[in-house]
Amino acid sequence: MQQLPLGLRWPAQQRFETFFVGVNGATVDLLERVAAGSETAWVFLHGPEGSGRTHLAIAACQAASAAGFSAQYLPLAALASAQDGAIRGFGGSDLLVLDDVGAIAGIAAAEHALFDLYNRCRAEGSTLVFVADAPPAQLGIALPDLVSRLSSCTQASLRPLDDTQRRDVLRERAEARGIALDETVLDFLFTHYARDLGSLGALLDQVDRASLAAKRRVTVPFLRQLLREQRAGAADEG
Repeated sequence: MQQLPLGLRWPAQQRFETFFVGVNGATVDLLERVAAGSETAWVFLHGPEGSGRTHLAIAACQAASAAGFSAQYLPLAALASAQDGAIRGFGGSDLLVLDDVGAIAGIAAAEHALFDLYNRCRAEGSTLVFVADAPPAQLGIALPDLVSRLSSCTQASLRPLDDTQRRDVLRERAEARGIALDETVLDFLFTHYARDLGSLGALLDQVDRASLAAKRRVTVPFLRQLLREQRAGAADEG
């Protein structure tokens, strides 16, 4: 599990200032206020895959830490089984962000542990941000009281970026690294790789390292070669 306390460096690419806001301005503004301690609402953030849920979850923790608050981030999907003791062990910080809430749906012990954690954090005066791919009632959580608690939070939704916006984000991130991506390169990337920003960001890291090592510009022939090498490596591992 990943517990990131005050003072630990948060991933530089997952900050509010690096998030492409688009049509999600109200949601980002709410989370910024929560992280700054100026908004008392508990938040349930939901959005489909590729909408930037985890980016904003970690950004909220980083911003809270920068403002002098203690922050914890718990990705519930990292719990391979119903480790209710692990869930109950969290808390005690100013801000606790629980990602992938749907991962514990149907696991009775974990659901009860999250319910207890909710009540304890409420009593302690901590702030909670829950993150999932759907609203509480659609996650398949069996414990009615937990669904009720999650539904009582301020509901904030995210809409995913369209392909044009994703291209703009990838181009901007590449330019920040000194990499020029022309339209033919972007066409190739969006044809041969996953289009969610998480995957594209990881791909950009690979391309950056490979181009620096080879001392080559990022072109379609270069990417074709990189793709062949990746497939060959995957075949060797298999």
